[in-house]
Amino acid sequence: RDDVEMMSRWSGTLVFATSGPNTRTSQMFINYKDNLFLDKQGFAPIGEVVQGFDVAQAVYSGYGEAPSQPRIQKEGNAYLKEAFPKLSYIKAASLS
Repeated sequence: RDDVEMMSRWSGTLVFATSGPNTRTSQMFINYKDNLFLDKQGFAPIGEVVQGFDVAQAVYSGYGEAPSQPRIQKEGNAYLKEAFPKLSYIKAASLS
């Protein structure tokens, strides 16, 4: 079951992705701008970037939504490294 939405999706929030009610997996994204239109679509924020947002903004974004979700699930990083060589990777993160 999806989390209850308790806050809006403003710039810097960490949000679980979804493709509809009760479809959330482990994929997350950071809002780089206020995305209040997502409030009614079931995207549940779970946190906020409070330090290092400039680092998050430096992640390569040139591919947009081009990577295929089914191929990521099936082939993992092998697909991403071959098809999207400029893709940035997060090697470590912490929650407090």
